[in-house]
Amino acid sequence: MTARLLIPLLLAANTLCGCAAGPNPRDPMEPFNRKVYAFNDGLDKAVLKPVAKGYVAVVPGIARRGVTNFFNNLGVLVTTLNDALQLKGTKVPVDIARFLTNIFFGLGGLIDVATELKIEYRKEDFGQTLGYWGVGSGPYLVLPFFGPSSTRDAPGLAVDFVTSPLYYWDADWEVRWAVYGLDVVNTRANLLGAEKFLDTAAMDRYSFLRDTYLQRREYLIHDGTPPADTTTKQKSLKELEEEDLRDEQTPSPAAPRIEDEQLPLPTARE
Repeated sequence: MTARLLIPLLLAANTLCGCAAGPNPRDPMEPFNRKVYAFNDGLDKAVLKPVAKGYVAVVPGIARRGVTNFFNNLGVLVTTLNDALQLKGTKVPVDIARFLTNIFFGLGGLIDVATELKIEYRKEDFGQTLGYWGVGSGPYLVLPFFGPSSTRDAPGLAVDFVTSPLYYWDADWEVRWAVYGLDVVNTRANLLGAEKFLDTAAMDRYSFLRDTYLQRREYLIHDGTPPADTTTKQKSLKELEEEDLRDEQTPSPAAPRIEDEQLPLPTARE
């Protein structure tokens, strides 16, 4: 279903890319993207956000944490596949160990035992795999319902969907879509706190989300060490994070004290 939805969207995006030009070179489809963003934002405010708030009000925090752990643990299998495709041989055994630890000792993944045991948690997807092998991100693209993406990452969503264990779960369609819906609502509920920061920090939410998404994707594809970008003076997420840490650790310098004996005495004119 997801693949069938993404194919016409990508065809439309490639068509629009050739005839639309925006001020940001990585966002040549900005007029189109802003309209899709406005649609998604309106849908979120009308439906998804109220449902997420109700979910938080009704479901206890410990249960919501269990739901998050469960879906995160299933996502480790997608990460394992993409680590293998990226030839990250040292990461695959860690991924498998994390998944099996939470399955057998964490009540099927409801409890994140692996984190307590210091087993690394990472997220890899097919868009990152394409980027790892040198496929450029292409123009920025906002997908209906899915949000920020790119012409490289959008097909990756379909691949990630069909490689997820839920895709092969043999259950009635009502149950499967209920589980998908729970994942969406739970994910939106986890973002309620971050939205408050976005409201206070971003003058133009669209531009803020776009730039943050593009930087974060480069950060993830290069495992936290993206190459220096000679076409822009924008700092990476890692550089900004390191600067924030230095600012917190370095006290502001105090104004120099001027002792009375240091002041020069006025001299009488001859």
